Parts: sequence; structure tokens; C-alpha cells
Amino acid sequence: MAGMEEKLLAWAILGLGWLLPLLHVTLSPRGGSWTPPPGSSCPLGPRVGWIVLVLLLGPVGWLLFWRSRRRLRT
Repeated sequence: MAGMEEKLLAWAILGLGWLLPLLHVTLSPRGGSWTPPPGSSCPLGPRVGWIVLVLLLGPVGWLLFWRSRRRLRT
């Protein structure tokens, strides 16, 4: 039974740490466009860049995305 709890914990970390933030970045209306801005030399759009960051950094990448998309209060 102890092995089952370890597997459940591993799946929970995977789901909460990588899959849910990845889903949030992918579906967020504030994630940017899928295509690069006109005149850009990079072939990837801003949303693809955020997805790569979340894939590589997991929760840290999602926190960076969340923090960059907050509205500034004046």
C-alpha cells in the first residue's frame, strides 16, 4: 500500500506542478498571440515562449507568467 501512495503523490506533483500551469498558460486570454509580432526575427509567438518556460521551469515558470500578466495599479 505504501507504493500506491508514493505513486499518487508523484502524479499529484506532476499534475499540480506542470500540467495545470501549462493548461493555464495555454488557455489564458492574456497569454499573448500564437504568432510572432510583425517584424520580429523570432519565429515563435509570445504564448509559445511562455509554454516553453512553463515546461522547463514548472511552477516557477508559471509564477513568472502570472506575475508578468498582473495589472499595474496606478
